[in-house]
Amino acid sequence: MANKLRLEGKVAVITGAASGIGEATARLFVEHGAHVVIADIQDELGLQVVSSIGTDKATYRHCDVTDEKQVEETVAYAVEKYGTLDIMFSNAGTLGALSSVLEIDMTVFDRTMAVNARGSTLVIKHAARVMVAKKVRGSIICNASIEAILAGPAPLAYVASKNAILGVVKAAARELGQYGIRVNCVSPYGIVTPMVREMYGGNAAFIEASITEKASLKGVTLNTKHIAEAALFLASDESTYVSAHNLAVDGGLSSIMN
Repeated sequence: MANKLRLEGKVAVITGAASGIGEATARLFVEHGAHVVIADIQDELGLQVVSSIGTDKATYRHCDVTDEKQVEETVAYAVEKYGTLDIMFSNAGTLGALSSVLEIDMTVFDRTMAVNARGSTLVIKHAARVMVAKKVRGSIICNASIEAILAGPAPLAYVASKNAILGVVKAAARELGQYGIRVNCVSPYGIVTPMVREMYGGNAAFIEASITEKASLKGVTLNTKHIAEAALFLASDESTYVSAHNLAVDGGLSSIMN
């Protein structure tokens, strides 16, 4: 029996989809029948992803989530090209910079908050406006982090911004529920994405080994496909009555340690 296409006929926009978790999610959504707009600031990488997926199923749009006009235009582009918007995955983010709170550069703090927290808010705003206007019972997903639950070793600005995303998601879910729109988070444990490699440097295998050593669930190494599968669940009709939820994909670590 063929696998069921869980997003057949759906239209999705994924920010930060040129690499890492966003790229894996774009590929999985397309595998399940969706048309996907890959939104990113990494134009060359984004176009390569579209080319590898196929231009009949995916398109690329340059989008800096700190720029409201670009976010609004990206949503409008998806609707103009595909006729609607069913799924928005706010995945674009930045780690900021490692520093002590005693020495924190507030310019970096503001930039991290702008990308992660403000960017997610803008993405929710403009996706929801289209969904409300078109009477789409859509799914909006934000990529948060286990750092929003445990406040681990990540930079302070990153931890703060991911906590802010949880609050934005809860408040948006409360308001948008009346329109049948669901708003949820997915919160990953550590994964060696290109962003993580850039932040921490060094050998990817070494970083991955360090993350795995601290993990609670042994025998499996978390990867981008696992997060994509969680996003697929939240995007699909299988989570029809799930909203304002933070789905931690962390092998139980946050529940055990929190």
